[in-house]
Amino acid sequence: MERAILHCDLNNFFYSVESRDYPELRGRAVAVCGSVEDRHGIVLAKSEEAKKYGIRTAQTIWQAKRQCPHLVICEPHYERYIYFSRLVQGIYGEYTDQVEPFGMDEAWLDVTGSRRLFGTGKEIGEKLRRRVREETGLTISVGVSFNKPFAKLGSDLKKPDGLTVIERADFKEKVWPLSCSQMIGIGPATAKRLAGAGIFTLGDLANASLDSLKRLLGKCGGRLWQTANGWDASPVRREGEEEPVKSVGNSMTESADLADDQAVFSMFLLLCENVSRRLREQGLLAGAIAVDIRDDMLTTVGHQAKLTAPTRNALELARAAMRLFSRHWRWERGRTVRSVGVRGYDLVEDGTVWQLSFFQETAREERLERLAGDADRLRARYGRGALVRASLLGRNGYSKTPSVLQRERIQR
Repeated sequence: MERAILHCDLNNFFYSVESRDYPELRGRAVAVCGSVEDRHGIVLAKSEEAKKYGIRTAQTIWQAKRQCPHLVICEPHYERYIYFSRLVQGIYGEYTDQVEPFGMDEAWLDVTGSRRLFGTGKEIGEKLRRRVREETGLTISVGVSFNKPFAKLGSDLKKPDGLTVIERADFKEKVWPLSCSQMIGIGPATAKRLAGAGIFTLGDLANASLDSLKRLLGKCGGRLWQTANGWDASPVRREGEEEPVKSVGNSMTESADLADDQAVFSMFLLLCENVSRRLREQGLLAGAIAVDIRDDMLTTVGHQAKLTAPTRNALELARAAMRLFSRHWRWERGRTVRSVGVRGYDLVEDGTVWQLSFFQETAREERLERLAGDADRLRARYGRGALVRASLLGRNGYSKTPSVLQRERIQR
């Protein structure tokens, strides 16, 4: 039986909720923006009128105001967004128990087994559009297809409040003319590499040599080739069903830009402490590491590399992240780092066997692992700042001396 997969996307979600609650915002150039004080002063959502001025998501407020001087800036109300997100998810759940959220405003639905009750995938999509509009005052765009990537493509094609059906019989006519960047899983960096190989459309991707794509993008190339050819069979998870962990990461924006290697390494070490703890909690080790670097112009670049051996030692992860940073970053006059992120991936479980290196100090690594576990237990009992690396004292929110409360807990 051919699957019926829906992708439902709440249109301009943050702005739509604000204009629903505050009707005076309708018909005006409006941008919902993060807090300038918390250094998150970027555009999170914008109205259709704002889009006409070229306002983009993730653009800084000052850039947006320069393009549209009369732009209305609206602060976000996350508690309202969560409320409406759950309300809409509840509507989806009346048609299937296979509802897989993708962020706060998107979800995939597998309605294959619901068609005898509610009609075809297209008919169910139309019912959902009507109910969401009538019961919440918001609108959704719906894509209907036989797999998840094409359903998401469909929801992107007609906005706002549209519905697009992509069937197996006609997906080549509808999908292959689209640019590669329109498909989920192809970001700007991957699209640029594909363009360098003469691959601009999804049709180009589908008809490219599989071996050449694997040489160009590794395993990702093979996966994208399969998706472009309509062979994606990934399931829609049921409500409450957890996705297998593929990576463990953390990122942070400091209160002031980072201007030298020492400050960047300090940030990496702080982030890797958290990544290391989460890996231990899940019984995993990272075989590779990736870093994301955002500069003062809000340009983000990512780099990744294999580790010599799987590890979850915070210091080893931080050193590997710093090597990646030093290899690709160039300090120039006035150039600073706004935020960094670290992610461990190629995860393996505790007890997995791998080839050791002659240069590994396994006894030392085992001692450090036991020490890290003891540190986790102390922090869980006495607080995050009860045990801190000396190099982090006085930085990243850590005080040079423990608080009175921490001292009292430790003494007890």
